[in-house]
Amino acid sequence: MSFLAVLFALLIEQLKALPRDNSIHDALVAWVRWTGRNFDAGRPHHAWVVWCVSVLGVTVPVAALYLLAERYSGLLALAIDVLVLYLTLGFRQFSHYFTDIRAALDRGEEGAARQLLGEWLHLDASELPRTELLRHVLEHALLAAHRHVFGVFFWFVALSAIGLGPTGAVLYRLAEFASRYWGFRHRTLDAPANDEVLKVSRRLFLLIDHVPARRTAAGFVAMGNFEEAGSAWRRDAALWLNPNEGVILASAAGAMGVQLGGAAAPGVTPDRSKSFSGGGEASLADASGSTPGMPPQLGHLQSVVGLVWRSLGLWMLLLALLSLANIIG
Repeated sequence: MSFLAVLFALLIEQLKALPRDNSIHDALVAWVRWTGRNFDAGRPHHAWVVWCVSVLGVTVPVAALYLLAERYSGLLALAIDVLVLYLTLGFRQFSHYFTDIRAALDRGEEGAARQLLGEWLHLDASELPRTELLRHVLEHALLAAHRHVFGVFFWFVALSAIGLGPTGAVLYRLAEFASRYWGFRHRTLDAPANDEVLKVSRRLFLLIDHVPARRTAAGFVAMGNFEEAGSAWRRDAALWLNPNEGVILASAAGAMGVQLGGAAAPGVTPDRSKSFSGGGEASLADASGSTPGMPPQLGHLQSVVGLVWRSLGLWMLLLALLSLANIIG
């Protein structure tokens, strides 16, 4: 049933994606803000309370609802799976910016592409040279694909296998969102906040994302230039301060033979730490060096689309085989 749920959710999303500004996102912002305001009294242990309420306070009721539905109707349980996956998993939750930037660059409108990238990252990208523009689009698209698709996919399948349905998808997305929200609030809004809330949310998401990030990287290795991608993973992952981002971007760089990472002159490369979309983790501007390979070219935007779709096809095939084996067994 996991395979059907993912397949139906992806198909529905392709037909009718959530709009850029939607009520689900607004509700999440309001929910996480409310938990911080009402459960954070400034002491270290309150950070754990805030995280548990904001993340588990939604995850546990979803698990209970699914178990109750499954007890009465398999079709109702499948419907809940599909609905939750539709809200948590999908390319079109972020790909509209990527598509629009590609279209602008195809038309030769680099200014429009920089403006779109700035809107995507909530930053001023007007000073970016072309190569840096392409690099940031590639890097951010790869990380967005992981966090909106592959990470959700992993945790959905993992917890669905033990009978918890879409619980894993909700857990992953809320943990990622909480880490991103508190990083953005702490660094950009300069709002008074308990530093421990930021540290705990980062630490827990780093832990939750550890295995999914490496599974995403493994997919890139398998579906790209196998030897180069594997070597890049081992050699270049440490270029990024965030270890999960490092394995994803290094393996993708090797798979496509493109140069990622590095830092441009001050004031040119945007600081992703200031971006709500980019999150509060170590930013790509903190990279200490570049991977080997060709400088980013327009054709690499198509390459990254192909790499991501091939990787998704691989994991869908494996999930289908596992589902078939479970039925036969």
